[in-house]
Amino acid sequence: MMTIVSVLGLNFGIVLVMFVLLWLVSLKLEDASIVDPFWGMGFVIVAWATYVELESPGQRATLMLALTTLWGLRLSAYLFWRNWGKAEDRRYKAMREKHGERFWWVSLFTVFLLQAVLLWFISWPVQLGMLSGKPFGLLDAVGTLVCLLGITFESVGDWQLARFKSNPANEGKVLDQGLWHYTRHPNYFGDFCVWWGLYLVAVAGGAWWTIASPLVMSLFLMRVSGVTLLESTIVERRPKYQNYIERTNAFFPGPPG
Repeated sequence: MMTIVSVLGLNFGIVLVMFVLLWLVSLKLEDASIVDPFWGMGFVIVAWATYVELESPGQRATLMLALTTLWGLRLSAYLFWRNWGKAEDRRYKAMREKHGERFWWVSLFTVFLLQAVLLWFISWPVQLGMLSGKPFGLLDAVGTLVCLLGITFESVGDWQLARFKSNPANEGKVLDQGLWHYTRHPNYFGDFCVWWGLYLVAVAGGAWWTIASPLVMSLFLMRVSGVTLLESTIVERRPKYQNYIERTNAFFPGPPG
């Protein structure tokens, strides 16, 4: 019978191996940004690894596997499509220029292993929620609806942005229509809903104490690598974005100001 310690320990080893292999590929390609499309897929692999480890997966395990797979595959496919044929992302280029010849091993710790640990920790509700054999309840239904809302919000937001960017006439303009009319980051808000939805399902299974995982994810989305990082230089590149900031909610959707 799998225990909390054995599940977390085995999955931690799997995640470390995945990201070290990905780091080796990045050295060959000289492109650290390949880590971005792998982010969603990493959660899918962890979910499937946990599911396979269980002797007799229950309905909740199957539900969490399905939700995580749907979210992760869509995200990875979209980012892979968006980044295909493009040069290394400017964030990693800046790091490469800063560290010079040391970047090959600095990237292992500051990019790949860091994301490995974050992925492993953020996925705790999925890993441990799958262990529960408790019957379905109202909280499972609420969590599923919140998660599906997040996947839909994120998918529609990404599709609207991709369509906007595909029109040459929009060069230099700021998307403020559709979901982007109510929040500057519908994709990040969607992610937020996904992980709180999965957490609610985990709570229904008794894993309420994994709350630190969605809290950390929320912190990164709103204050670290999400909104804050993306908007730190965007006004310099797109002066019209300042007006967009002044009239549109940063994260949670709401009427424009």
